Amino acid sequence: MRRLLLILSVCCALHVSAQIYHVKKVPKGSVKAGDMGSTQIWARAELLSDFIYPWDSVAAPATSFAALCDGDWLYGLFRATDDSVITFVKDNNKMEVGASDRVEIFLKKDDSMNPYYCLEMDADGRVLDYDAFYYRKMNYPWHWPDGQLIIKTSRTRHGYILQFAISIQSLKDLGLLMDGRLQAGLFRAECKGFINGRADLGWISWIRPKTEHPDFHTPSAFGTLELEQTSPDGSPNKK
Repeated sequence: MRRLLLILSVCCALHVSAQIYHVKKVPKGSVKAGDMGSTQIWARAELLSDFIYPWDSVAAPATSFAALCDGDWLYGLFRATDDSVITFVKDNNKMEVGASDRVEIFLKKDDSMNPYYCLEMDADGRVLDYDAFYYRKMNYPWHWPDGQLIIKTSRTRHGYILQFAISIQSLKDLGLLMDGRLQAGLFRAECKGFINGRADLGWISWIRPKTEHPDFHTPSAFGTLELEQTSPDGSPNKK
C-alpha cells in the first residue's frame, strides 16, 4: 500500500510540474524583436515541445514554444512544422485569422474565467485578439492595449515561426500577472484546408483539456507560466 501511495504521489507531482513552464529572466535589451530565436540569448529558454492532439489518436505536427522575460516584456517564440501553411485573406480583417494556420495564447485571472483574454496569431502576423467571459462569450471588438503587443513572423522551409512580445505592464493592468505567475493556455490550430467553405482545423495543445470534444475555452486547458523573479546574475530583484 505504501509503495502504491508513493507511486501515486510521484505521478501527481510529475503531472503538476508538467503544467508549469519556467520563464527565464534575461537582461533588458537582450532579446531583439523579430530575431526569430536566432540569437544566442534564446539558448537560455526552456523548450516546450510536447504539444499534442488531445482529441485525436494521431501524432500532432511538431510544435514548440519558448519564452523569456526581461522585466519589461514577456517574449514568446512558437515554431510550427507545416508542409502547407494556409492564411485566409479576403477583406484582411482580424476575423479571418480564425480560418488560418495559427498559434494561440489564452490568459486568465482564475478558473472563473470572467474575464479571460485570447491572442490568436496567424502565420502572417495578424492577430485575432478578444476578451471573453465563461462560457465562450467572446467580445471580438476588444483589442489588446495599444503598443503593448508586438508580433513578428517568418516562413521557413518546413513551416513558420512566430515571435511575440507582451508588455509586463499590460499584463499587470489586466490583472493577469500575480506573484510572477501567469495562467496561460498554449495552443495551435492546424488548417488542413476547406470543406464546404469552412476551415478544416486540427486542434493542438500543450495540455490535455478535460473535455470530450475540442475546446480550449475551459479552465482545464490552462497551465502556468512562472516568470523568474531574480536578476540574471542571481541576485534578488529590487522592489
